[in-house]
Amino acid sequence: MDFGDAQFLPVAPPFFFLLAGVVAILLILVQLRLLQYAYTQLGVSSQTAVLLLIASLLGSYVNVPIAMLGGGGFVSEREIVYYGVPYVVPRLSGSQTILAVNIGGAVIPTLLSCFLLSRNALWGRGLVAAFGVAAVSHAYAEPVRGIGIALPIFVGPLAATIIAAIVSWRNLAPLAYAGGSLGVLIGADLMNLDKLGRIGTPMLSIGGAGTFDGIFMTGVLSVLLASLIGGRTQNAESYGAP
Repeated sequence: MDFGDAQFLPVAPPFFFLLAGVVAILLILVQLRLLQYAYTQLGVSSQTAVLLLIASLLGSYVNVPIAMLGGGGFVSEREIVYYGVPYVVPRLSGSQTILAVNIGGAVIPTLLSCFLLSRNALWGRGLVAAFGVAAVSHAYAEPVRGIGIALPIFVGPLAATIIAAIVSWRNLAPLAYAGGSLGVLIGADLMNLDKLGRIGTPMLSIGGAGTFDGIFMTGVLSVLLASLIGGRTQNAESYGAP
């Protein structure tokens, strides 16, 4: 198999451009300083945060093959819609299923999550949040023929924000991102590896089709919610200060 054959968008092009539009809106909000609290708490500048989201979006096209699984029984559909999100079924030569790691949906979020947990000394709480989100993600994730392991796009962001707020309100932003990103990867993808060989798709990408949209929106929406909630908390503390 040629390396180039394994590269494709994790979602259909129209939805990919919709995600790109979300990043564009974030960039505008950053320029208006409406996300100052969340990105400051994350430990990176607003511009860097948006660049990382752009890198994640562009990196979603890149899949790094790591193993070959027993295949066969591939679906004939070219596009499958799951919870309103359209996915393109890859067309690859060969009869086996390729197991790959997605750069934008797995590698970049994992590295950024580790940075946030290390910078804020939140490894213990971060693991609690991650495994909490993993449990929720595993409960809602399901194998979808032609796609892989799929998770409804709204599950990750909601679970990440709620669990992070319970674990540590003061560190809501970094915990929401790290716990959400790692939790979705662990609960939806890694905890379902035993099901991957029977899904009827030529490629299964960890952090790719089926879970990338949830992981990406977990980062975006968790930070947005953290900014709204955290900003109010910061204002309340400022007004209450002597």
